[in-house]
Amino acid sequence: MNIEITIFKFMRILVLNCGSSSVKFAVIDTDSAQATVSGLVEEIGANARFKAKKSGEEFKKSIDAPNHSKALAAIQDFLNETGENNGISAIGHRVVHGGEAFTKSVLINDDVVKAIDECSTFAPLHNPPNLEGIKAAKENFPKLPQVAVFDTSFHQTIPRHAYLYGLPYEFYQKQKIRRYGFHGSSHSFVAKKTAELLKKDSAELCLIIAHLGNGCSATAVKFGKSVDTTLGLTPLEGMVMGTRSGSIDPGIILHLSKSLGYDFERLNKLLNKESGLLGLSGISSDMRILLDSSDERAKIAIEVFCYKVAKEIASLVAALPKLDALVFTGGIGENSEPVRKKILSHLSVFKFGSVGYPQALVVPTNEELLIAMDTEEVTSLSSPERSASCS
Repeated sequence: MNIEITIFKFMRILVLNCGSSSVKFAVIDTDSAQATVSGLVEEIGANARFKAKKSGEEFKKSIDAPNHSKALAAIQDFLNETGENNGISAIGHRVVHGGEAFTKSVLINDDVVKAIDECSTFAPLHNPPNLEGIKAAKENFPKLPQVAVFDTSFHQTIPRHAYLYGLPYEFYQKQKIRRYGFHGSSHSFVAKKTAELLKKDSAELCLIIAHLGNGCSATAVKFGKSVDTTLGLTPLEGMVMGTRSGSIDPGIILHLSKSLGYDFERLNKLLNKESGLLGLSGISSDMRILLDSSDERAKIAIEVFCYKVAKEIASLVAALPKLDALVFTGGIGENSEPVRKKILSHLSVFKFGSVGYPQALVVPTNEELLIAMDTEEVTSLSSPERSASCS
């Protein structure tokens, strides 16, 4: 009789998050659940700069990185120089949009690359640079398995009545226009951490998680599964964000097109790059700068942001049979107490923190760790070297 025994080994995973002109990276030790090194290459294609931290030491330098491949080469050189390249077993990539094709993280092959490319229509600012990062990683780390971890996969449990828009049904059938949701890695990680913090099983809890950063979203998590979320077909819907408008009357787009002659490119730039906190304040997309400012428009931007966040949070209660906790995470959610207080002031009806009522918590996210753990799981299951047979 042969019995197959799976042998799990802790791994070191290189996690990559590739933007249009940047690459964030970290090497995660899945045993300690800690990053042994992390860093960023920014301004790719222009005056590229390399930044990294290892054991409290900071590294900074200008580099020649006209493209993502050269940026990955610089990262590889740094890992070699510091000894961090030793023992890296796989690469995990953050991929923003996986459409309906991916309900979980997957080993990257040609079919996966093709499917990610097809989803670029829905995330034109995100998926193309994600693919650039995958291509560059293959060039610079050809022997390492690579895994795609999708922002959208956690939200594939959202029911039909929540993901469909009020458009003719054939737009969903033929174009796959529906709510997909994003920040899935963050929401999934925080949901699990919140259960640990409350010393309960995820299957017992109903949560609303507010991920607030340059991009913002809230998700209703019912017994461990996403059942609704504020971001939609693209990462543009929902709350006011750093430079994104969030939800607006669709008639505004029609009006701007007719009265000002705005075409697709102009509208895309307006809604994704010139709106949100930046557009409202005229000063900055950085909440820290706005909170320190005495300018009236900065105050207006903060007021609008906090109210819109509260409004989106309140709307998600309809997706849940109960509410155990509201959880703040992300750069703003974790670090800005004034913003959290303003948001909660608009949600006084829920009596957060009172005895017998839902709690309001802060739980730091760690998307890199979740990507690393998913990458470890996928590569462990797919590798014949990680199983053994005994008689």
